[in-house]
Amino acid sequence: MNLSKRVAQLTPSSTLAISAQATELRNQGYDVIGLGVGEPDFNTPEYILQAAKKAMDDGHTKYTQSGGILPLKKAIINKLKNDNNLVYEPENIIVTTGAKYALFALFQSIIDKGDEVIVPTPYWVSYPEHVKLAGGKPVLVEGEEANEFKITKEQLEKTITSKTKALIINSPSNPTGMMYTKAELKALGEVCLEHNITIVSDEIYESLVYTDDNHISIAEISPELKDISIVINGVSKSHAMTGWRIGYAAGPTKIIQAMTSHASHATSNPTSISQYAALAAYSESNDTLDEMRTIFSERLDRFYELISNIKGIKCIKPKGAFYLFPNVSEAVALNGFNSVDEWVKALLEEEKVALVPGSGFGAPDNVRLSYATSMENLEEAAKRIDRFVNNNLV
Repeated sequence: MNLSKRVAQLTPSSTLAISAQATELRNQGYDVIGLGVGEPDFNTPEYILQAAKKAMDDGHTKYTQSGGILPLKKAIINKLKNDNNLVYEPENIIVTTGAKYALFALFQSIIDKGDEVIVPTPYWVSYPEHVKLAGGKPVLVEGEEANEFKITKEQLEKTITSKTKALIINSPSNPTGMMYTKAELKALGEVCLEHNITIVSDEIYESLVYTDDNHISIAEISPELKDISIVINGVSKSHAMTGWRIGYAAGPTKIIQAMTSHASHATSNPTSISQYAALAAYSESNDTLDEMRTIFSERLDRFYELISNIKGIKCIKPKGAFYLFPNVSEAVALNGFNSVDEWVKALLEEEKVALVPGSGFGAPDNVRLSYATSMENLEEAAKRIDRFVNNNLV
């Protein structure tokens, strides 16, 4: 039986591949430090767990509306108003089975065969694949390391064609942790307005920022930009709820209705119990977030210092998310490898440290290291990476 061309064209997830290799080594009894994970290493806050238990006790275990329960939509609307100065109505909101499905349903709803979507690199691994699955063409634009991996207005203008349908913005970014400023977003937005290009603003890491720079949603800059923007977010990172699979999209009614129709045939509805858990997450004070953010900030400062001092590794300090994205091309050359992918594989085999090669993010000279693990693990990982580089000098 042959697979569909649609699935055959997909690029396997590099993050899942590394995780599988690390798991295999652990099963063999090795002490593996995994820095590939993209989720907080904290449990979901207790008040959310209690809300989920109450939802089960109260019988909220049935189908819900495809686009999510109204109380949760209203809580998301309040969140967007309070945190982002954005005003929406329930018809502008869809609750989805994770933010990933919100993106998938969005592209299924707005992309036709041959449409182009501009994807800045480095990118989250699923962006190009979602575009491909919708029949579209991902058009990659390099966010240069000298510009903190961000694309410019001039680059965007040069890339637009008659087939350009959308631009993806991810700030703070996975994998780089970098953020666009208000001025940068405004400049990009002006180009999109001029060419009637939809803006897909993935803001899943908005709450994990460790500088005085505030996260800015491009949709809040002007009413005109709001009208062409779809904001993607969820509780996975902000409330340590990755496994609960609750995300959302906010945008023009026509698009949200189309996404809801897609969801009705794809998932029926997000898990009912998870929706009530998310309702508590957005309705009550999240003191755990402040604690989580403080711990991540401390880890970032320490881990950045350690990684930056390793021979042949150069790193820009990120402002958000929970990743470092250093350039290791010099270390790879010093160790005599032909590619970063080879270097990462050898590091895992020799020192039992699992990183994700940047090739999966469209940046083949870099690696992604997650600091969503203990300080002890981070310090030991840096020690092993340093030892690996020095032991393999050619």
